[in-house]
Amino acid sequence: MTNVQPLSLSARADTRTEPWLIRTVIIAITVTFLTVFVVLPLVVVFAQAFSKGIGAYFSALTDPEALSAIRLTLTVAAISVSLNLVFGVTAAWAITKFEFPGKTLLISLIDLPFSVSPVISGLVFVLLFGAQGFWGPWMQAHNIQVLFAVPGIALATTFVTFPFVARALIPLMHEQGTQEEEAAISLGASGLQTFFRVTLPNIKWGVLYGVLLCNARAMGEFGAVSVVSGHIRGETNTMPLLVEILYNEYQFVSAFAIASLLAMLALITLVAKTILERHLDEGQIPRGN
Repeated sequence: MTNVQPLSLSARADTRTEPWLIRTVIIAITVTFLTVFVVLPLVVVFAQAFSKGIGAYFSALTDPEALSAIRLTLTVAAISVSLNLVFGVTAAWAITKFEFPGKTLLISLIDLPFSVSPVISGLVFVLLFGAQGFWGPWMQAHNIQVLFAVPGIALATTFVTFPFVARALIPLMHEQGTQEEEAAISLGASGLQTFFRVTLPNIKWGVLYGVLLCNARAMGEFGAVSVVSGHIRGETNTMPLLVEILYNEYQFVSAFAIASLLAMLALITLVAKTILERHLDEGQIPRGN
């Protein structure tokens, strides 16, 4: 039998290294793409926001309509993230730790918002809670308002964001297995004790990662919220909706001022995501999210 000697480090490097010209072209294309589609739009947003000075910028942000949009956005994000945190952890725990009928269907349903347009998901809530919807007449009779109010906006936002926490945790919990939980139970721990003392500490970075992505999407959601909000000024306009309204009314400084807050949220999310991903090497967060 012929002995095959392992490649030296330099030989392995040569097999993975492209010619200088190809490397340069690939890097140039990447940098150009990021510059055109990421860096320049951010620069334009902040330049337009401060085009008339810092005073006009802060005046736009402290306008009552803007403050109402900011409060509503934060409220809806808090509601949707809280609900998705409970759902995501529970769903991931059930999927990775137990076997039950319909498990594959549940996994598929978790991915549903990724394949359905947000506008369609908003329309579904209109068909359910609208005046001519399935529950509309009953809710009108009992003076319960979902559409064109905070509950409808929160429901629509929760729907489009609910995969993020679950999808951050399922691969992680699959990789960790059930050995530690089985050991804890064999030592007399209850199910809840096992979860809070064994499972939750092992997935804390995955939970934070999922919450981060869920919050970013919740604050920036436009399509589903646009359908169910009714665009009532000062009441049901979130920050993305207000940006569109102000821009269409040629209030460019105000529109870009609100947009700059969303851009800063994106930058903060990017920094936080990078920090959390440092724990990837420790196996705390699944790669690819």
